Amino acid sequence: MRKLPAALTVLAMAALGTVIPVSAAHAAETCSDNYSAARAGYMYAYDSVDCVGQLGLSYLDDENWGNSSQSFQGTDTNKASSILNKGNTYEVQFFNGTGTGWTGGHTCLSRNEGYASDLTNNYFTSGYSANNSISSHRWVSASTCDRWAT
Repeated sequence: MRKLPAALTVLAMAALGTVIPVSAAHAAETCSDNYSAARAGYMYAYDSVDCVGQLGLSYLDDENWGNSSQSFQGTDTNKASSILNKGNTYEVQFFNGTGTGWTGGHTCLSRNEGYASDLTNNYFTSGYSANNSISSHRWVSASTCDRWAT
C-alpha cells in the first residue's frame, strides 16, 4: 500500500513539470575518469574545472587555438579551465600567446602529473593566470619548461 502514495506523488510532480533524475547515484566525470579513458599520445583541454566540457584534443602542436585551422577551433581560445596530458614521450607547454614564436608566457603539464583539474591556481611564466587564457600549445621536453601546472 505504500507504493500507491509514492506513485501518486511522482505523477503529481510530473504533471507540474518537475524533473526527476533518472539516477541520483550517477556521478559527474572527473579528471581522473577522463585520464583513464583518454587516448594515449594526446592532450585535452576542458571548458570547466574538473575536466568537464571538452574543448578539444590534439597529438600535434597548435599555435593558434582561435584560427580554426587545427584541432582547437575558434572559440576554444582563452576558455580552458582544466587540462590533461596523456602524451607518450613529451610534456605539453601551454601559452597565452599565439604564433610559432611561442611567446606570451607559458606553463607546462607533465606526463607524470597527468592533469591540472583547476587552472585558477596556475600561472604562466609572465605571472598572468592560466585560467581561461590558453591560446596555443606545443609538445616539448621537460628542460624547456620553467613553470608547471598542478
